[in-house]
Amino acid sequence: MKSKHAVGVVILFALCAGLLSFIKFDHCYNKQWSVPDVYTHACYSDIPALFGARDLINHTWPFSSATNSVEYPPLTGVIMWATSLITPQSSQNFHIYFLINIFLLLLLFIGSALLVWHMNPASWYLFIIAPAVIASLYINWDMWAVITALCAIYWFDRKKYDFSAIALGISIATKFFPIVLLIPIATILWKRSEIKSTVRYIAFSLGLWVLINLPFALSTPAGWWRFFKLNGNRGADFGSTYYSLQLLGISIPAINLVSLLLFLIGSSGFGMYLLKKEYVPSLAQIAFIEVAVFTLASKVYSPQYILWLTPLAVITLQKKDRSAFWVWQGAEIMYHFGVWEYLATYSGARFGLPAGGYAVMSVLRIAALIYFVLKIAPSTREAPAQEQRFSLSAP
Repeated sequence: MKSKHAVGVVILFALCAGLLSFIKFDHCYNKQWSVPDVYTHACYSDIPALFGARDLINHTWPFSSATNSVEYPPLTGVIMWATSLITPQSSQNFHIYFLINIFLLLLLFIGSALLVWHMNPASWYLFIIAPAVIASLYINWDMWAVITALCAIYWFDRKKYDFSAIALGISIATKFFPIVLLIPIATILWKRSEIKSTVRYIAFSLGLWVLINLPFALSTPAGWWRFFKLNGNRGADFGSTYYSLQLLGISIPAINLVSLLLFLIGSSGFGMYLLKKEYVPSLAQIAFIEVAVFTLASKVYSPQYILWLTPLAVITLQKKDRSAFWVWQGAEIMYHFGVWEYLATYSGARFGLPAGGYAVMSVLRIAALIYFVLKIAPSTREAPAQEQRFSLSAP
């Protein structure tokens, strides 16, 4: 399916999914995002919440305060601020700000769907119809980083390394999680004995990240640093293994160290596994596993992280693994509604999910992700032709 008609089908499906997501958020939109409605109806969004909380409603520069700057990397902060500038001052400004941002997110979602289609035309639609993706689309600004990360993967597997490195640098400056893709990228280039390309790629991507961050770090250092400070100081947070264990009465000491060690162990083990393989996998085949390791080791596992993981899962997915994909997605959508019902118990709701139930649901979600990772891990018996499936699938 590589015709203009097919492109139209992808766009139409993505548009329908985006509209379904808006319907899911519509109750909160009509009720002014009141509490506990945002939790009991599972329609919370950071977009209107931070519009007011970070004083974007008054067009305040997002990194001007040491204590109330946006808790995101520079490019996300600029997007939040820029869209506030075109939001008129009126009684409907929260609604208009939300609509402006979700319109842009919808366009990014459509673009991401087209990239997924190019990289795996046999399974692209799974990204569009995944219930947890639809449910999470407008929670945050994640799609800005997702589409640039997908561009980086798309260009890398076509050996357009400079374009890929630029896209990855932009993506890291938007949400930071794509930085972990440098590990499989370096592994692939090492196996290809492309040492100069490895150094050039890392220099390009991290150099661009530095260039983007430098003006913010020099002009408003305390506000720029707040993102790193909050992530360094945060304890066990919603969705993580550590938080779930705490709810079950198991305390994990030195969470920062444990989280880092788990990520390093997981990434090192996966890297050594890849180095021992006879063939060189494509980045599309292994990017999901690296981001999943990062997510599993992290101190927080927010509902919208499914937007990071699902497109990466779909571009590596084979037909035999689709049942495992739906097991994982089923656990994700159950958690999606479970976390909001758990939060409802803190906001005056008459009903909600108790802590024990939430902890069990979190553990099941994490177990489902681990199961799916193990199911789709590249087999040692795969033929070298497997790596070509992705690089030759697009026109």
